[in-house]
Amino acid sequence: MGLHRVLEPTGVLPQAALRLDASPEIGPDEVRVGVERLNLDAASFRQLRTAHGGDGDAVRAAVLEIVGTRGKMQNPVTGSGGMLVGTVQEVGAESPLGLAPGDRVATLVSLTLTPLAVTDGLASWDGRSEQVPARGHAILFARSIVAVLPDDLPVPLALAVMDVCGAPALTHRVVAARPGASVAVLGAAGKSGSLALAAARRAGASRLVGLVPTAAEEERLRAAGLAGEVVRADARDPVAVAAAVGDPVDVTVVCVDVPGCEHGAILSTAPGGTVVFFSMATSFPAAALGAEGLAADVTMLIGNGYVPGHASMALDLLRNEPGVRASFTARTGGDSAQ
Repeated sequence: MGLHRVLEPTGVLPQAALRLDASPEIGPDEVRVGVERLNLDAASFRQLRTAHGGDGDAVRAAVLEIVGTRGKMQNPVTGSGGMLVGTVQEVGAESPLGLAPGDRVATLVSLTLTPLAVTDGLASWDGRSEQVPARGHAILFARSIVAVLPDDLPVPLALAVMDVCGAPALTHRVVAARPGASVAVLGAAGKSGSLALAAARRAGASRLVGLVPTAAEEERLRAAGLAGEVVRADARDPVAVAAAVGDPVDVTVVCVDVPGCEHGAILSTAPGGTVVFFSMATSFPAAALGAEGLAADVTMLIGNGYVPGHASMALDLLRNEPGVRASFTARTGGDSAQ
Protein backbone atom coordinates (compact mmCIF):
# COMPACT_ATOMS: atom_id res chain seq x y z
CA MET A 1 0.00 0.00 0.00
CA GLY A 2 3.02 2.28 0.11
CA LEU A 3 2.99 3.05 3.84
CA HIS A 4 6.80 3.02 3.90
CA ARG A 5 6.79 5.94 1.43
CA VAL A 6 4.85 8.23 3.79
CA LEU A 7 7.10 10.92 5.27
CA GLU A 8 4.45 12.87 7.18
CA PRO A 9 2.26 12.45 9.05
CA THR A 10 2.98 8.91 10.13
CA GLY A 11 0.19 6.38 10.26
CA VAL A 12 -1.75 7.52 7.19
CA LEU A 13 -2.01 6.04 3.73
CA PRO A 14 -0.16 7.75 0.84
CA GLN A 15 -3.22 9.60 -0.43
CA ALA A 16 -3.70 11.36 2.92
CA ALA A 17 0.00 12.10 3.41
CA LEU A 18 1.41 15.59 3.25
CA ARG A 19 4.70 14.30 1.80
CA LEU A 20 5.86 11.12 0.14
CA ASP A 21 9.33 9.70 -0.43
CA ALA A 22 9.76 9.67 -4.22
CA SER A 23 13.27 8.26 -4.25
CA PRO A 24 13.92 6.03 -7.29
CA GLU A 25 15.15 2.96 -5.41
CA ILE A 26 12.35 0.40 -5.35
CA GLY A 27 11.27 -2.14 -2.76
CA PRO A 28 10.64 -5.80 -3.61
CA ASP A 29 6.95 -5.25 -4.45
CA GLU A 30 7.30 -1.88 -6.19
CA VAL A 31 7.63 -0.76 -9.81
CA ARG A 32 9.46 2.34 -11.09
CA VAL A 33 7.99 4.01 -14.16
CA GLY A 34 9.78 6.57 -16.31
CA VAL A 35 7.27 9.39 -16.74
CA GLU A 36 6.32 10.60 -20.22
CA ARG A 37 3.10 12.51 -19.67
CA LEU A 38 0.91 13.58 -16.75
CA ASN A 39 -2.82 14.11 -17.04
CA LEU A 40 -4.07 16.61 -14.44
CA ASP A 41 -7.65 16.02 -13.40
CA ALA A 42 -10.13 18.60 -14.67
CA ALA A 43 -11.01 20.12 -11.28
CA SER A 44 -7.36 20.59 -10.34
CA PHE A 45 -6.36 22.10 -13.67
CA ARG A 46 -9.32 24.49 -13.65
CA GLN A 47 -8.45 25.65 -10.14
CA LEU A 48 -4.81 26.24 -11.03
CA ARG A 49 -5.65 28.05 -14.25
CA THR A 50 -8.21 30.27 -12.48
CA ALA A 51 -5.94 31.01 -9.53
CA HIS A 52 -3.15 32.16 -11.85
CA GLY A 53 -5.32 34.06 -14.33
CA GLY A 54 -4.52 31.70 -17.19
CA ASP A 55 -0.79 32.44 -16.97
CA GLY A 56 0.76 29.21 -18.25
CA ASP A 57 4.18 29.91 -16.75
CA ALA A 58 2.62 30.46 -13.34
CA VAL A 59 0.58 27.27 -13.62
CA ARG A 60 3.70 25.32 -14.57
CA ALA A 61 5.59 26.78 -11.61
CA ALA A 62 2.72 25.88 -9.29
CA VAL A 63 2.70 22.24 -10.43
CA LEU A 64 6.47 22.01 -10.02
CA GLU A 65 6.22 23.47 -6.54
CA ILE A 66 3.51 20.97 -5.53
CA VAL A 67 5.44 17.97 -6.84
CA GLY A 68 8.74 19.18 -5.40
CA THR A 69 7.27 19.87 -1.97
CA ARG A 70 4.93 16.91 -1.62
CA GLY A 71 6.65 14.17 -3.61
CA LYS A 72 3.38 13.67 -5.49
CA MET A 73 0.93 15.72 -7.53
CA GLN A 74 -1.90 16.64 -5.17
CA ASN A 75 -3.50 20.04 -5.59
CA PRO A 76 -3.76 21.45 -2.05
CA VAL A 77 -7.01 23.27 -2.89
CA THR A 78 -8.98 20.53 -4.66
CA GLY A 79 -7.17 17.59 -3.07
CA SER A 80 -7.08 15.90 -6.47
CA GLY A 81 -4.33 14.96 -8.90
CA GLY A 82 -4.75 12.97 -12.11
CA MET A 83 -2.74 10.07 -13.58
CA LEU A 84 0.23 9.44 -15.87
CA VAL A 85 1.70 7.55 -18.80
CA GLY A 86 5.22 6.19 -18.84
CA THR A 87 7.51 3.26 -19.50
CA VAL A 88 8.36 0.65 -16.89
CA GLN A 89 12.02 0.94 -15.88
CA GLU A 90 12.39 -1.58 -13.07
CA VAL A 91 10.15 -4.22 -11.47
CA GLY A 92 10.61 -5.60 -7.97
CA ALA A 93 10.87 -9.38 -7.68
CA GLU A 94 7.68 -9.56 -5.58
CA SER A 95 5.52 -7.15 -7.60
CA PRO A 96 2.10 -8.69 -8.43
CA LEU A 97 1.31 -6.23 -11.25
CA GLY A 98 2.55 -8.46 -14.08
CA LEU A 99 4.71 -5.77 -15.66
CA ALA A 100 8.11 -6.00 -17.37
CA PRO A 101 10.73 -3.34 -18.13
CA GLY A 102 9.84 -1.62 -21.39
CA ASP A 103 6.06 -1.90 -20.96
CA ARG A 104 4.34 1.38 -21.80
CA VAL A 105 1.64 1.87 -19.21
CA ALA A 106 -1.02 4.20 -17.88
CA THR A 107 -1.50 4.36 -14.14
CA LEU A 108 -5.11 3.95 -13.08
CA VAL A 109 -4.50 5.21 -9.57
CA SER A 110 -4.45 8.86 -8.63
CA LEU A 111 -1.34 11.01 -8.65
CA THR A 112 -2.43 12.04 -5.14
CA LEU A 113 -0.98 8.77 -3.82
CA THR A 114 1.76 8.09 -6.38
CA PRO A 115 5.35 9.03 -5.42
CA LEU A 116 6.49 11.31 -8.24
CA ALA A 117 9.67 13.21 -9.14
CA VAL A 118 9.94 15.58 -12.14
CA THR A 119 13.42 16.11 -13.57
CA ASP A 120 12.90 18.32 -16.65
CA GLY A 121 11.24 21.35 -15.08
CA LEU A 122 8.20 20.61 -17.31
CA ALA A 123 10.08 22.51 -20.01
CA SER A 124 7.91 21.08 -22.81
CA TRP A 125 4.59 22.14 -21.22
CA ASP A 126 3.04 25.56 -21.76
CA GLY A 127 0.81 25.29 -18.69
CA ARG A 128 -2.35 25.66 -20.78
CA SER A 129 -3.63 22.09 -21.06
CA GLU A 130 -4.48 19.21 -18.75
CA GLN A 131 -1.95 16.93 -20.45
CA VAL A 132 1.60 17.62 -19.33
CA PRO A 133 4.69 16.33 -21.20
CA ALA A 134 7.15 15.49 -18.45
CA ARG A 135 10.28 13.57 -17.58
CA GLY A 136 10.95 11.97 -14.24
CA HIS A 137 9.87 8.83 -12.43
CA ALA A 138 6.93 7.48 -10.45
CA ILE A 139 6.58 4.55 -8.06
CA LEU A 140 3.75 2.00 -8.13
CA PHE A 141 2.84 -0.23 -5.18
CA ALA A 142 1.55 -3.79 -5.03
CA ARG A 143 -2.00 -2.41 -4.59
CA SER A 144 -1.69 0.03 -7.51
CA ILE A 145 -3.79 -0.35 -10.66
CA VAL A 146 -2.10 -0.03 -14.04
CA ALA A 147 -2.86 -0.86 -17.67
CA VAL A 148 -0.56 -1.49 -20.59
CA LEU A 149 -1.33 1.09 -23.28
CA PRO A 150 -3.25 -0.19 -26.32
CA ASP A 151 -1.36 -0.28 -29.60
CA ASP A 152 -4.23 1.08 -31.70
CA LEU A 153 -4.70 4.45 -29.98
CA PRO A 154 -2.53 7.58 -29.78
CA VAL A 155 -1.12 8.08 -26.30
CA PRO A 156 -2.89 11.41 -25.58
CA LEU A 157 -6.22 9.83 -26.53
CA ALA A 158 -5.71 6.70 -24.44
CA LEU A 159 -4.51 8.79 -21.49
CA ALA A 160 -7.55 11.07 -21.63
CA VAL A 161 -9.90 8.08 -21.63
CA MET A 162 -8.15 6.16 -18.87
CA ASP A 163 -8.12 9.25 -16.67
CA VAL A 164 -11.92 9.04 -16.32
CA CYS A 165 -12.59 5.37 -16.97
CA GLY A 166 -14.30 4.86 -13.62
CA ALA A 167 -17.20 7.08 -14.67
CA PRO A 168 -18.69 4.96 -17.48
CA ALA A 169 -18.18 1.70 -15.59
CA LEU A 170 -20.06 2.83 -12.49
CA THR A 171 -22.71 4.61 -14.57
CA HIS A 172 -23.32 1.38 -16.48
CA ARG A 173 -23.60 -0.60 -13.24
CA VAL A 174 -26.09 1.82 -11.68
CA VAL A 175 -28.26 2.22 -14.78
CA ALA A 176 -28.28 -1.51 -15.61
CA ALA A 177 -29.63 -2.19 -12.11
CA ARG A 178 -32.71 -0.05 -12.95
CA PRO A 179 -34.05 -1.33 -16.30
CA GLY A 180 -35.44 1.48 -18.40
CA ALA A 181 -34.04 4.19 -16.10
CA SER A 182 -34.09 7.82 -17.10
CA VAL A 183 -30.67 9.46 -16.81
CA ALA A 184 -29.31 13.01 -16.70
CA VAL A 185 -25.61 13.81 -16.97
CA LEU A 186 -24.42 17.21 -15.74
CA GLY A 187 -21.27 18.32 -17.53
CA ALA A 188 -22.22 16.06 -20.42
CA ALA A 189 -19.82 17.45 -23.03
CA GLY A 190 -16.68 16.74 -21.01
CA LYS A 191 -14.55 13.59 -20.90
CA SER A 192 -16.33 11.72 -18.13
CA GLY A 193 -19.70 13.15 -19.18
CA SER A 194 -19.57 11.89 -22.75
CA LEU A 195 -18.44 8.43 -21.60
CA ALA A 196 -21.17 8.33 -18.94
CA LEU A 197 -23.82 9.11 -21.56
CA ALA A 198 -22.57 6.35 -23.85
CA ALA A 199 -22.42 3.88 -20.94
CA ALA A 200 -25.95 4.77 -19.82
CA ARG A 201 -27.30 4.19 -23.30
CA ARG A 202 -25.50 0.85 -23.51
CA ALA A 203 -27.02 -0.09 -20.14
CA GLY A 204 -30.55 0.47 -21.48
CA ALA A 205 -31.48 3.98 -20.35
CA SER A 206 -34.92 4.98 -21.61
CA ARG A 207 -34.24 8.72 -21.52
CA LEU A 208 -30.88 10.48 -21.77
CA VAL A 209 -30.51 14.15 -20.87
CA GLY A 210 -27.17 15.92 -21.31
CA LEU A 211 -26.80 19.25 -19.50
CA VAL A 212 -24.11 21.74 -20.57
CA PRO A 213 -23.36 25.37 -19.63
CA THR A 214 -22.71 27.05 -22.99
CA ALA A 215 -24.04 27.27 -26.53
CA ALA A 216 -20.77 25.92 -27.91
CA GLU A 217 -20.93 22.80 -25.74
CA GLU A 218 -24.60 22.37 -26.58
CA GLU A 219 -23.76 22.40 -30.28
CA ARG A 220 -20.88 19.98 -29.78
CA LEU A 221 -22.98 17.53 -27.76
CA ARG A 222 -25.82 17.61 -30.27
CA ALA A 223 -23.37 16.85 -33.05
CA ALA A 224 -21.99 13.89 -31.08
CA GLY A 225 -25.45 12.36 -30.82
CA LEU A 226 -24.84 10.94 -27.35
CA ALA A 227 -27.93 12.36 -25.64
CA GLY A 228 -31.58 12.24 -26.60
CA GLU A 229 -32.10 15.67 -25.04
CA VAL A 230 -29.45 18.38 -24.81
CA VAL A 231 -30.26 21.21 -22.39
CA ARG A 232 -28.34 24.23 -21.18
CA ALA A 233 -28.01 25.65 -17.67
CA ASP A 234 -25.40 26.65 -15.15
CA ALA A 235 -24.98 23.52 -13.01
CA ARG A 236 -24.39 25.76 -9.99
CA ASP A 237 -27.96 27.13 -10.23
CA PRO A 238 -30.19 24.43 -8.68
CA VAL A 239 -33.51 25.83 -9.89
CA ALA A 240 -32.22 26.37 -13.42
CA VAL A 241 -30.85 22.82 -13.55
CA ALA A 242 -34.11 21.29 -12.37
CA ALA A 243 -36.07 23.37 -14.87
CA ALA A 244 -33.77 22.41 -17.73
CA VAL A 245 -33.92 18.68 -16.95
CA GLY A 246 -37.69 18.78 -16.61
CA ASP A 247 -39.29 15.61 -15.26
CA PRO A 248 -36.97 14.30 -12.52
CA VAL A 249 -34.80 11.37 -13.59
CA ASP A 250 -33.98 8.07 -11.94
CA VAL A 251 -30.21 8.56 -12.14
CA THR A 252 -28.24 11.81 -12.19
CA VAL A 253 -24.51 11.68 -12.94
CA VAL A 254 -22.44 14.72 -11.95
CA CYS A 255 -19.33 15.24 -14.11
CA VAL A 256 -18.88 18.98 -13.60
CA ASP A 257 -15.42 20.28 -12.66
CA VAL A 258 -16.58 23.29 -10.63
CA PRO A 259 -17.91 23.38 -7.05
CA GLY A 260 -21.50 24.12 -6.11
CA CYS A 261 -23.37 21.61 -8.31
CA GLU A 262 -24.70 19.32 -5.60
CA HIS A 263 -28.16 20.81 -5.07
CA GLY A 264 -29.11 20.98 -8.74
CA ALA A 265 -28.31 17.29 -9.08
CA ILE A 266 -30.47 16.46 -6.07
CA LEU A 267 -33.40 18.53 -7.32
CA SER A 268 -33.21 16.82 -10.71
CA THR A 269 -33.46 13.33 -9.24
CA ALA A 270 -36.76 11.57 -8.60
CA PRO A 271 -37.64 10.18 -5.13
CA GLY A 272 -35.91 6.85 -4.72
CA GLY A 273 -33.39 7.76 -7.40
CA THR A 274 -29.60 7.83 -7.37
CA VAL A 275 -27.06 10.63 -7.73
CA VAL A 276 -23.54 9.63 -8.76
CA PHE A 277 -20.88 12.25 -8.02
CA PHE A 278 -17.76 11.92 -10.18
CA SER A 279 -16.50 15.47 -9.83
CA MET A 280 -13.54 16.06 -7.54
CA ALA A 281 -15.04 19.51 -6.93
CA THR A 282 -17.99 17.97 -5.08
CA SER A 283 -18.60 19.00 -1.47
CA PHE A 284 -19.95 15.90 0.18
CA PRO A 285 -21.20 17.79 3.28
CA ALA A 286 -23.11 20.11 0.91
CA ALA A 287 -24.59 17.09 -0.86
CA ALA A 288 -25.62 15.28 2.32
CA LEU A 289 -26.99 18.33 4.10
CA GLY A 290 -28.62 19.63 0.93
CA ALA A 291 -30.51 16.39 0.41
CA GLU A 292 -31.63 16.47 4.02
CA GLY A 293 -32.75 20.09 3.73
CA LEU A 294 -34.75 19.33 0.60
CA ALA A 295 -36.29 16.19 2.12
CA ALA A 296 -34.91 14.34 -0.88
CA ASP A 297 -35.06 10.55 -0.69
CA VAL A 298 -32.10 9.87 -2.95
CA THR A 299 -29.11 7.56 -2.74
CA MET A 300 -25.83 9.39 -3.30
CA LEU A 301 -22.75 7.56 -4.52
CA ILE A 302 -19.12 8.67 -4.64
CA GLY A 303 -17.47 7.60 -7.88
CA ASN A 304 -14.16 6.30 -6.56
CA GLY A 305 -12.55 5.78 -9.95
CA TYR A 306 -12.31 2.00 -9.74
CA VAL A 307 -14.73 -0.62 -10.98
CA PRO A 308 -13.41 -3.99 -12.19
CA GLY A 309 -12.96 -3.85 -15.96
CA HIS A 310 -13.29 -0.07 -16.07
CA ALA A 311 -10.42 0.59 -18.47
CA SER A 312 -11.57 -2.05 -20.95
CA MET A 313 -15.11 -0.68 -20.95
CA ALA A 314 -14.00 2.92 -21.49
CA LEU A 315 -11.66 1.98 -24.34
CA ASP A 316 -14.42 -0.11 -25.94
CA LEU A 317 -16.77 2.88 -25.84
CA LEU A 318 -14.07 5.03 -27.43
CA ARG A 319 -13.51 2.53 -30.21
CA ASN A 320 -17.17 1.80 -30.96
CA GLU A 321 -19.06 5.03 -30.24
CA PRO A 322 -18.26 7.65 -32.91
CA GLY A 323 -19.64 10.44 -30.76
CA VAL A 324 -17.30 9.56 -27.91
CA ARG A 325 -14.31 9.35 -30.23
CA ALA A 326 -15.13 12.71 -31.80
CA SER A 327 -15.48 14.33 -28.39
CA PHE A 328 -12.13 13.02 -27.17
CA THR A 329 -10.16 13.73 -30.32
CA ALA A 330 -11.42 17.31 -30.25
CA ARG A 331 -9.97 17.67 -26.74
CA THR A 332 -6.65 15.95 -27.36
CA GLY A 333 -5.84 17.52 -30.72
CA GLY A 334 -6.63 14.70 -33.10
CA ASP A 335 -6.06 11.03 -33.69
CA SER A 336 -2.45 11.06 -34.76
CA ALA A 337 -0.42 12.51 -31.88
CA GLN A 338 1.83 10.05 -30.09
